[in-house]
Amino acid sequence: MCISTGEAAFSGTILYCGRQQHPLHGLVHVMGYQNTAVNLSDGPNAMLLHLPARRLTSEHFISAGRSADVLHRMVAAVETGEAQDDGIAWMEASPRSVQVFEHDVYTVLLAADPTLIPAALAQVPPRRRPALDPALLGFYADHFPEHTIAVCCFDNADAQHAKPLLAWYPPLDPDRLVLPALDSHTGRAPDLNTAVPVDHWVLLSTDQAPSGWGVPVDHPRTMRHSLRSFLPDAVVGRYFGDGQTLLNGDFVISHDDLLAGDLDRIERLPPTRC
Repeated sequence: MCISTGEAAFSGTILYCGRQQHPLHGLVHVMGYQNTAVNLSDGPNAMLLHLPARRLTSEHFISAGRSADVLHRMVAAVETGEAQDDGIAWMEASPRSVQVFEHDVYTVLLAADPTLIPAALAQVPPRRRPALDPALLGFYADHFPEHTIAVCCFDNADAQHAKPLLAWYPPLDPDRLVLPALDSHTGRAPDLNTAVPVDHWVLLSTDQAPSGWGVPVDHPRTMRHSLRSFLPDAVVGRYFGDGQTLLNGDFVISHDDLLAGDLDRIERLPPTRC
């Protein structure tokens, strides 16, 4: 249900993308990502995510803190809500650098140029340092120009206790919500010409929605304000799974279709080579 640097099994993926006018950062998209990961490789492993934004920093990653169930609360809202649909301050870093930092159980490497990542692996603790196929990084360089690539390194024990990954960013296209869902669990570049099994909750929000749109989310009153300011009051969503296969690619929807609540307009699109 994602790209990994070595053999792994992923299940129960939750993808979230929200569009909002943040009081400090302006128009941003907020990404949420969580799954159950089992490392099947002999050593450390990593998940790779491509974010449609230029030059992110560690400041763009949001700690879930004690609210580890934040995405599961959104799923619960969609599953039980009456409106459920039953169908589908900008901080720049040098583009020639790789940032390495700790986030929850992950050591994260962020790069606008993924071909620079191997040289930065020495900064990852040995127990989390994965082997990286240069061809996989070349795939990202070819297919995701102007994106930021996040390599989230983990070991098997840590992965079992991972909280959701949450990040905000000024998007390349504010009116196109993209949820990364490319699939390859072998450490090699994904095959873009094949259908793959899916097991995804796709959750979406916008703060421009009219009254009565979507279903309200029950956030705990004890949640930190620094986290709550990035989260939606209401969401819509759809589950893709139960033996379903889809063309390998990302989930995409336009903001206009999201405002209309038309989840049938969610597309599954492969990247284009630059």
